[in-house]
Amino acid sequence: MKQENPQKYDLIVIGGGPSGMMAAGRAAERGARVLLLEKNPGLGKKLLITGGGRCNVTNAEFDTRILLANYKASDKFLFSPFATFGVKETLDFFHHRGMVTKVEENNRVFPVSNQAASVHTVMTKYLADGTVETLMNAEVKNLHGEGSKITSVELRDGTNLTAGSYLIATGGKSRPETGSTGDGFLWLKALGHTVIEPDPSLVPIKLKEKWVKALAGLTLETVKVSLYQNGQRSFSKNGRVLFTHVGVSGPTILNMSKAIGELLDYGPVTLSLDLFPDQDHGTLDDTLIKLFVENNNKQFKNSLSPFLPASLATQIITLSTILPETQCNSITRDERKALVKLLKDFSFSVDSLLGTDKAIVTSGGIDLTEVDFKTMQSRKYNNLYLAGDILNIDRPSGGYSLQLCWTTGYVAGNSISLE
Repeated sequence: MKQENPQKYDLIVIGGGPSGMMAAGRAAERGARVLLLEKNPGLGKKLLITGGGRCNVTNAEFDTRILLANYKASDKFLFSPFATFGVKETLDFFHHRGMVTKVEENNRVFPVSNQAASVHTVMTKYLADGTVETLMNAEVKNLHGEGSKITSVELRDGTNLTAGSYLIATGGKSRPETGSTGDGFLWLKALGHTVIEPDPSLVPIKLKEKWVKALAGLTLETVKVSLYQNGQRSFSKNGRVLFTHVGVSGPTILNMSKAIGELLDYGPVTLSLDLFPDQDHGTLDDTLIKLFVENNNKQFKNSLSPFLPASLATQIITLSTILPETQCNSITRDERKALVKLLKDFSFSVDSLLGTDKAIVTSGGIDLTEVDFKTMQSRKYNNLYLAGDILNIDRPSGGYSLQLCWTTGYVAGNSISLE
C-alpha cells in the first residue's frame, strides 16, 4: 500500500456532480482547504446531459411547503435544509454569477442559453474561485473509519488521503455510464449505514409495438396519458410525451414510471394517449367533419397533414379502418366515429421499464433517519456528510432532483468544521 498522503485537507469530497461541486465550492468559500475526487476524466458528466442537454436547474415554486410536497414522505426531513438554501437562493446563486434563466411549463427553470454547459461553467468557476483542488480519474476503493470518525479515503491505486471531514456525493445508480454505479452505497453499508436498495424511479418505458420506432423523436406537447390494467383505468395525467426508438419518455411518462413498474408486477398494462384531451368525442367528431369538408376531394391519406404531425398522421392512417385512398367525401359516419375513438384512445402495450441504466434518477439510498438534515452530517460518523442522490428521496421530474443536489450540497459545505 502506498504511503499515506501527508497533506491535510479540511474536507475531501467524493463525487464531482452537482451536489459535490456545490459542497466543495461552498466549503472553500468559507476558507476550507478542499480536495474534490472524481473518477471520471472531468467533472459533471451527468450534469451535462440532464434535461436533454438543456439542464432543468430547479423548479420555480417559491412556496417551500408546496415545493416539498413533491418529495412525498421525505418532505419532513427537508424543511431545514431548504430554509437555508432553497429555490430563491439557488436562482440568486446562478444569477449573481452571470447565468440568466427562464421559466417554462410547470415552473421548470432552464438557462436562457438552453445549454447545460452554462450551468457547468458556473460550477467549475465556483470551484476555481475557491481554489478547490480537483483530482480526476481518482477511483475510491474504500473509506476507513474508527469509532465515530472517518479516518481516510483509500484510492484504487493504494493512495490514502486524509482530511478533517469527508463528504460522499457519488449519486445513485442511474445512468451508470456517467459514473453513478452505486459505489457509495457499498462503502456506507460497510461502515454500518442502512441502504434501501435502489430501483429505477424516473425511467423511460419500452412498448411492445415495433412500429413505435417510426415515431421516434416526435414530441406531443399536451396529451392525456392513461394506464389501464384488466380493463380498469388506474391512473391518468396530462402533459408532454416524447417517442423514442423503443417506446415513450418525456416528463409525463417519467413521472408515471414508478406507478407503471408497480402495475407490471400484477399483469399486463396498456398505455393510452388521448391526442385531443381538450375535445370530447362529440367536439372532435365535429372537427373531423369540418376537416373532411375542407378536404372534400382529397384522399384520406392526404387530409391529416394540417391536423397531426406527419409521422403520427401516417401511423393513424395505417391503424384506422379507413382505406388510405378513400375520398374524404366518401368517408362514412361509422368510419369517422371509429377514427375519433382511435384519436382519443391511441393505445400501446407496455413491455417494461428500461432499467437503471436509462433511469434519470433511482429511488433508494441511505436511510434518512441516519442523517442530520440541519448539517447533512451522518448520525454514525461525526465528520462524514452525505448529499444529493445518495439519499433515499423520491422526487418527480421537473427540476426537483437538481434542487435537492444544490440544497444538500450547499448545506453540507456550509456545515463542515474548519478547525
